[in-house]
Amino acid sequence: MLSLSRHLWETYWHLVCHRAELPAPGDYLRLPVLAEEIVVFNDQGDLLAFDNRCPHRGTRIFAGSHGNGPATCPYHGWTYCAGRMIIPRVSQFDGLDANKVDLNRWKTAWIGDFLFVGKAPAADIEMQLGDTKALLEDIAFGVDRRIDVNAFEFQTEWPLAVENALEPDHVSLIHPDSLGLLELQEGENHFFGENSVWYAPVGNARMSRQLGALKRLFQLDYQYEGYMSLYLFPFTMLSSTFGYSYSLQNFFPSTTRGVTHFSSRLLAMTTRGGVDRQLLESFFASTAQVNRRIFDEDHSICKRVPLETWTAEPPRYAARSEAKLLHFRGACRKHLTTLA
Repeated sequence: MLSLSRHLWETYWHLVCHRAELPAPGDYLRLPVLAEEIVVFNDQGDLLAFDNRCPHRGTRIFAGSHGNGPATCPYHGWTYCAGRMIIPRVSQFDGLDANKVDLNRWKTAWIGDFLFVGKAPAADIEMQLGDTKALLEDIAFGVDRRIDVNAFEFQTEWPLAVENALEPDHVSLIHPDSLGLLELQEGENHFFGENSVWYAPVGNARMSRQLGALKRLFQLDYQYEGYMSLYLFPFTMLSSTFGYSYSLQNFFPSTTRGVTHFSSRLLAMTTRGGVDRQLLESFFASTAQVNRRIFDEDHSICKRVPLETWTAEPPRYAARSEAKLLHFRGACRKHLTTLA
């Protein structure tokens, strides 16, 4: 499992954030992956991504999952600001050219206002995303701000957590008073290389009408009037109901067996001109609360699945509704064969 996780982390582009999540200088987001940590930092308006280690002695620069503050190492005060490293008592370092000292950067690529990072991607971003690129661009340009951050350690392996997010059959049992209230219909799966999208109509007519009535408050370039879940192989999901907000989820692997570094950020879409954003604050607060409940419920059931039950082979019994799960396992088998 660890060799597959490391291979996928090192050879893929990974969607980590939207530009609107880090609007102010000093804003940062920290995402653990295996033994490393991605930090996205707003350096005087320029977003950069780097490994969360000071180039001096390797101390972690940021400790929180997100926040605002200077990129200053707490150990010896080395600081990255305005595109350069500021080194206290630099004259004490014989032969050091401060202009050549830099953070350990990740490769970056933009799709609309979504930021992807990579260590050594095997393909360019367009090839990896295929036709999901246009969908991401349509969504990206409508995002207004981030309204919630939910990050914790899922007590399971990342493929089990991803598979839970890929199949809908558990929704009525595990989420009866949250996601299950939508009464999602069978829907349609669309596959784009290793990526996939599920579009499911909302079967609860009353909730569908209520959600539809909110459309007049938003300025949306793209909207699916139902539930949409976009999976970007290997570690990322982007999901929404009626397109008023999107949950951006990362299921990053850990070096600890049975632990997944999970993060979900709720992104609110742009409202129409003249609409008081305060009118929607309770709606977004409720959405954030429901999302947190859904992920807690997912975590609870995933913890009950023994780790050794996961395999890249197809399940012995597979329903038609598990097509995305089968597609995911097929992609994993391909990479395991490469590693063998």
